[in-house]
Amino acid sequence: MKKKVKPMDHSGSSFDDFLRDEGVLEEAETIAIKRVIAWQLRQEMQRKRITKKAMADRLRTSRSQLDRLLDPQYAGVTLSTLSRAAMVLGKRLKVQVIEGPVFERITARQSLRKRPSPVVLPRKPHKLTSVRG
Repeated sequence: MKKKVKPMDHSGSSFDDFLRDEGVLEEAETIAIKRVIAWQLRQEMQRKRITKKAMADRLRTSRSQLDRLLDPQYAGVTLSTLSRAAMVLGKRLKVQVIEGPVFERITARQSLRKRPSPVVLPRKPHKLTSVRG
């Protein structure tokens, strides 16, 4: 007999609450911010008719580095690099600290409680052989 799983009731909670409960709010916000900045840089490059090669040359970097800068999923870009890219396009990068939710520090034990247990497959027994000389 199958046990019915009752769906989680998220009525009344926000999407931020859901992401926080799943432990991915900070990562989602980081990716969202990077997507917006990458989109803005691409838009400005198109508006000014600047190719990727020309942009990379102006930044004195490689085309692959520029591709990472413009990749919405790649969040490992420094503020310095973003600022330089904006300046090359005649723009400025504006970063603000604004009001938002307070994040508690999540301990490893707390995060394990919220995630399902990993599936551990049994190991196959190894045959032990002795080498005699």
